[in-house]
Amino acid sequence: MLDYKLVEAFAAVVGEGGFEKGARVLHLTQGAVSQRVKLLEEQAGCVLLVRSSPPRPTVAGQAMLKHFRQVRRLEEDLGAGLGRTDAGFDTLTVGVNADSLATWFFPAVNAYLDAEPVLLDLSVDDQAETLKLLKAGDVLGCVADRPEPVQGCRVEYLGNMDYRLYATSSYKMKWYNNGAVLDNVEAAPILVFNRKDVMHEVLLAEALGKRPNLRSPFYLPSSEKFAPAIATGRVCGMLPDQQAAPYLERGELVDLLPGHVFTVRLHWQCWNLESARLASFTEALVHGARSLLAQRP
Repeated sequence: MLDYKLVEAFAAVVGEGGFEKGARVLHLTQGAVSQRVKLLEEQAGCVLLVRSSPPRPTVAGQAMLKHFRQVRRLEEDLGAGLGRTDAGFDTLTVGVNADSLATWFFPAVNAYLDAEPVLLDLSVDDQAETLKLLKAGDVLGCVADRPEPVQGCRVEYLGNMDYRLYATSSYKMKWYNNGAVLDNVEAAPILVFNRKDVMHEVLLAEALGKRPNLRSPFYLPSSEKFAPAIATGRVCGMLPDQQAAPYLERGELVDLLPGHVFTVRLHWQCWNLESARLASFTEALVHGARSLLAQRP
């Protein structure tokens, strides 16, 4: 039987990024927290924490963290079911992709957050990467592009985000005046979220019939700044319809590849727990997302 005071200390060290910060959150001394982590490792019979800066869990430590977070989620639900009124806010750990966070995510859940004592601890990554957070137990649910449920999880379809390649008219005249010509496309400055972002390459390969060797990437890991950066005329870039709409209405941007669309099908994956709080958040998120995203099951 695990001593959950020890597990809580371990989780605090990992979550806060250090023994001193974990001790501060738990209102303990750093030595007491260090001793609790050491005792937990002795009970588990294996090393749970790599003493790096910041500390990081081993594979066994990740399994311990996932178990602890699931148990804590169930205990918080139990407290509410027993009529505890002093529990304060519930914190839900959620993984979400940057474009969803910049567009539809909060409009989908704002009404729920206004009505319920819930705080969010958001981790942001690409929609193809958020599942890693779920598998590691770092989040209880995530917005992802994979329809198959992770083991021990359930999945709900949310909707589609359609992306197109946009630029200003002046950029189009300079680089795409004769259409999508391979040499020009490869030399043209293009906005890229980060080095894991490949959707622009996939869309261009579809349009050109060949994957281009893009020689002038401009990296900008901020979804909110993508449209303003493209509107300067320096670069072209991929935008979801939700972000592009006001720029199109004002005539500030044009579609460089008419008829070519990169569609991301989004899903909500979460732990398959009998948790009333998780279930209610899931219901609100799914309902809100389906009212805001294109629905093409």
